[in-house]
Amino acid sequence: MSITVLLADDEPIIRDCLRVILEDQPGIRVVAEAGDGAEAVALARRLRPDVCLVDVQMPELDGIQVTAALAGPELRDPLRVVVVTTFDLDAYVYGALRGGAVGFMLKDAGPDLLVEAVRAAHAGDALISPQVTLRLLRHLTAEAKPKGRAPARPLSERETEVARAVAKGRTNQEIGAELGISLSTVKGHVAAVQAKLGLRNRVEIAAWAWEYGLVSA
Repeated sequence: MSITVLLADDEPIIRDCLRVILEDQPGIRVVAEAGDGAEAVALARRLRPDVCLVDVQMPELDGIQVTAALAGPELRDPLRVVVVTTFDLDAYVYGALRGGAVGFMLKDAGPDLLVEAVRAAHAGDALISPQVTLRLLRHLTAEAKPKGRAPARPLSERETEVARAVAKGRTNQEIGAELGISLSTVKGHVAAVQAKLGLRNRVEIAAWAWEYGLVSA
């Protein structure tokens, strides 16, 4: 069964490029396109695509507002939004991730990473452009003290290692190779971390780890 995708960008040529990249891949189908934020929200709510690729700068509603409307943490059944933009400004990154986005990609990240982000979002995972991850690390670790909350139940040593690896942008396969554990074991630790911290996905694990001081730039 195909992964259904909605594209939201006010530039038709960008939408065309994204469509060509995605539909060249097996198992991905673009089901709708929107040229402004209000249209994106309406189409997404009606069609319920598996993944929404949303630009930041759009008329009517910007990408951050669209993300909050479709993926906000207060929603009962949020959609999976990946923000794709030319701009990696801190305000955009934080706004998107706090609004519930499960990915933040720069348009120059390349087609392979874009496709990987779509597949990761569909699988309930998350992906952030490496250069954006580095910006977040530098910003958060420069703060005087962490803002992250302590878990209700302490993380085990292995769970802490996994959370730290997630914050560094490692995939499950890379974490498994790095720690010498199986892929299924990695997934189990990620799920345990999410449960103990009350988080929804890997992006939120990464944000918590950065803010709680588990990693340094």
